[in-house]
Amino acid sequence: MARRPRSSRAWRFVLSGVRREADGRAGARGWGYDSDGQQHSDSDSEPEFSSLSPSIPSAIPVTGESYCNCENQSEAPYCSSLHALHRVRDCRCGEEDEYFDWVWDEVNKSTATLLTCDNRKVNFHMEYSCGTAAIRGNKELAEGQHFWEIKMTSPVYGTDMMVGIGTSDVNLDKYRHTFCSLLGKDEDSWGLSYTGLLHHKGDKTNFSSRFGQGSIIGVHLDTWHGTLTFFKNRKCIGVAATKLQNKKFYPMVCSTAAKSSMKVIRSCASRTSLQYLCCFRLRQLLPDYVDTLEVLPLPPGLKQVLHNKLGWVLSMNYSTSKPSSSSSSGSDSDSSCGSDAEACQRKRCRRT
Repeated sequence: MARRPRSSRAWRFVLSGVRREADGRAGARGWGYDSDGQQHSDSDSEPEFSSLSPSIPSAIPVTGESYCNCENQSEAPYCSSLHALHRVRDCRCGEEDEYFDWVWDEVNKSTATLLTCDNRKVNFHMEYSCGTAAIRGNKELAEGQHFWEIKMTSPVYGTDMMVGIGTSDVNLDKYRHTFCSLLGKDEDSWGLSYTGLLHHKGDKTNFSSRFGQGSIIGVHLDTWHGTLTFFKNRKCIGVAATKLQNKKFYPMVCSTAAKSSMKVIRSCASRTSLQYLCCFRLRQLLPDYVDTLEVLPLPPGLKQVLHNKLGWVLSMNYSTSKPSSSSSSGSDSDSSCGSDAEACQRKRCRRT
């Protein structure tokens, strides 16, 4: 007599019972383990919020972390599908730039990605998710100063959604059938997770608060001083890595969440010149202004030249306020941003 096949829902319930002691209150949908032993959630493929416990953070999109206060970026109530959230028109707050040093690469990407908006917006897992998809920029970050910003244009949830850098040795399609934190899984990449964890060499550390839909994540790679710095909503959150000289990197992002997307809203590059160092120092001396050029007594023509070439430097926010002791996952105004970067500048300048 043929056995009656188990339904997928029943099978997940059995697995959740086996893992109950380790997973705590995992809920009816359950948690699983991938081939590397990493815990992941079934929530990466469009969760049904009505059947989930609020105690599962990866199944519920992060809200309240947007750069702006647009209606579609504010906290939304639970619904039975993410389709309603995706139908909302993307806001354009923070998207002032018209020239981009690089965009996403049409060749070096996972199969579960789709590029739109002149290759500046990457869409992951268009129907459902069965693993991790990733993509890199179409230009190697050569020597000099590189700054770019990634905007979260969809609900942020699932096992992981990350922003970071990596070398050409990173296999972007390696984990297409595994839910994992791809960036930072090896020594060739660094990745900041939406959970606030920084990943590198398979290790993870608390680095910042969480980010969600509407958040703008900035990345500054200084190949001259060898530092990697992250920003959230245009405020520095910390220096993530040092001693990165003489290495070739690409900007990278990855996601396990179905129907998720990210957009490049700024990508700039400049040489490490005396002009750059002066602008960087001016920004440190005048950190309380949105744009340092607004208060400098310079001729209009010179202001326009500096704005076109180094406007991103003169508007970066290296906050030096003391981190809040009440936050266990880091602060959006980490004092290490200004002090570490300045110390590195001084050290390198003394050597030259």
